[in-house]
Amino acid sequence: DIGDIIRGKDLFRGYDQKDREQKKKIQDNLKEIFKKIYDNLMKDVTTNGKKGQKSAEELQERYKKDDDNYYQLREDWWEANRKEVWTAITCEAGSDSQYFRATCGGSGKTGTLTSKQCRCAANLYPPTFLDYVPQYLR
Repeated sequence: DIGDIIRGKDLFRGYDQKDREQKKKIQDNLKEIFKKIYDNLMKDVTTNGKKGQKSAEELQERYKKDDDNYYQLREDWWEANRKEVWTAITCEAGSDSQYFRATCGGSGKTGTLTSKQCRCAANLYPPTFLDYVPQYLR
């Protein structure tokens, strides 16, 4: 799942050496991307501090345990952007595309299949609630 890959929590180890090398390459690229995001965030906070915005010290404290993997920043980024990512992924889906399970509406154990571009609620909201269900339970 893309959320697990971005957050560095993908359980897939790879079928062979080629898969493992590809996964490492993806994770290395994500580390570099999130390093740039972190550097830009710290630059913006120190030069453009606004009322109500976190200070550089607060952000450094929040992300200090991240070392060079930026796991907390990746979690925060995914939380802030997952709806837009899902929308981007599904915007070109055919109007007859359906999500693989009954995920919309209902209460308790019931639900209905998504309709139109794998989204719920009159095609407005992609189903993002499975993002935090552990992979082995999906």
